[in-house]
Amino acid sequence: MKKYVAELVGTFILVFFGCGTAVVAGDKVGIVGIAFAFGFALIGAAYGIGPISGCHINPAVSLGVWSAGRMKTGDMIGYWIGQFCGAILGAGVLSLIIRGVGGGYDISTNGLGQNGWGAGYQGGYNITSAIVFEFVATLIFVVVILGSTQKAAPGGFAGLAIGITLVAIHICGIHVTGVSVNPARSFGPALLVGGKAISQVWLFLVVPSVAGVVGGLLFRLGALEASQQAETKEKREVVSA
Repeated sequence: MKKYVAELVGTFILVFFGCGTAVVAGDKVGIVGIAFAFGFALIGAAYGIGPISGCHINPAVSLGVWSAGRMKTGDMIGYWIGQFCGAILGAGVLSLIIRGVGGGYDISTNGLGQNGWGAGYQGGYNITSAIVFEFVATLIFVVVILGSTQKAAPGGFAGLAIGITLVAIHICGIHVTGVSVNPARSFGPALLVGGKAISQVWLFLVVPSVAGVVGGLLFRLGALEASQQAETKEKREVVSA
């Protein structure tokens, strides 16, 4: 149960600070500031709850870990529950705060940092662009996560590498979809905003999940998993140093 609670807390942190920066201060800090908010929130969560749950805080990541053979099905479902609950709570607390702004705040009109595509959303990119970006970005994200947490990877740096990658993904793709690469992060705000946000959320549930499975299979099938020989060689080099 500790692992599931940790995932709830971590996902709350990601949504609250990432989406919160977009909603409260997006016009002040711009795309780069929002990107760093998501990345730094992830880094903080990684070192805060990583020792407990591994800090997936993303159903697509948990699916990738599962398809890579590093996680049991029961744990994956528990992680999903924690992640979606954390995202909903994060969006809920953000909505309470933003409603207190002078002059009021209409969530259905101004949103909560939800994802989307098409006319009237960010750069107005079409659904094809949204699907391609979310698939490629999530696949890259999952590959970085699985690669930086495998046994042959340098210890202690995974959280930093993953957070920096998330920053780069946001800088690249905020104008395309607002950047999901995380079904829970998309679902929480969309649930509260409703309307177009909830009608489009299917894409951010399905596409990142498919990418997560593909990323996991690349490791399970050995295409990106470090060989035992490479791991042994690295251990010897460390000992020699």
